[in-house]
Amino acid sequence: MKRSLILIPVVVVAVLFSGFSARNGTSKAPDFSLKTSSGKKITLSKLRGKLVVVNFWATWCGPCRAEIPGFMNVYEKYRSKGLEIVGVSLDDGGWNDVKPFVKQFNIPYPIVLGNQRVAEKYGNIEAIPTTFIVDKDGNIVSRHIGYMKEEDFESAVKSYL
Repeated sequence: MKRSLILIPVVVVAVLFSGFSARNGTSKAPDFSLKTSSGKKITLSKLRGKLVVVNFWATWCGPCRAEIPGFMNVYEKYRSKGLEIVGVSLDDGGWNDVKPFVKQFNIPYPIVLGNQRVAEKYGNIEAIPTTFIVDKDGNIVSRHIGYMKEEDFESAVKSYL
């Protein structure tokens, strides 16, 4: 009896870690088709062959706002080498909130409006910013929850280009 009580936490930890690693490199990125403010449809599967960063964010989120300039710098630096960033806004106010923000900060990468279905596909996004790096074959190779410093973001991107 005592031995099985000791094994239970070990099994639980093993299961948790196996699920974590499956989400960090071995799972296909869920496909989505979402529109930009101009009506252009962005479909993840059509970006295959590029390194794609999928960043869930919102205009009211301080850490999201803080990391965007670094994302913009890295995007400009590596775009010609196959980097694509798709900003998935989770703002409740929709384009009324997002469009002026994108214009004010002159964000060069595509911004789309997310929805509950997409957030659920990506593991029930519960905190933002949440950033996924999707390799050229469509696999999620990295997931980061919270603010990313520009240096850390660039380092992660460079390692998969």
